[in-house]
Amino acid sequence: MSTRELTVENFEETVTGNDIVLVDWWADWCGPCKMFAPVYDKAAEQHEDVVFAKVDTESQQALAAGAQITSIPTLMAFKDGMLVFRQAGALPARDLESVISQIKDLDMDEVRAKVAAQSAQDDPSGTA
Repeated sequence: MSTRELTVENFEETVTGNDIVLVDWWADWCGPCKMFAPVYDKAAEQHEDVVFAKVDTESQQALAAGAQITSIPTLMAFKDGMLVFRQAGALPARDLESVISQIKDLDMDEVRAKVAAQSAQDDPSGTA
């Protein structure tokens, strides 16, 4: 599967409307981004069950600012609409494969329970 270009208009729909979405934040002038692109594209071909998306931080500056992107490339992964991974820097192929495997194996009921428990701990009054 090829990668999808994300914009302010389709970002939310893409992230919430698919089981697993990887997002590569990049720019044309970024050397490490160019080195990571073929690795990312190859993984996209190998994982038909995952949406591989890209955000050009130059043309989508508001989106990048909203996501607090301060270094590129940055890889984000969403599962069931929830951000479950975020890391700046180009990943080697084996590390990207490891991230994808770990995301596929995530038990989202367990993740949601941990998030709820953390929220309750952060706000013992229960008003969060």
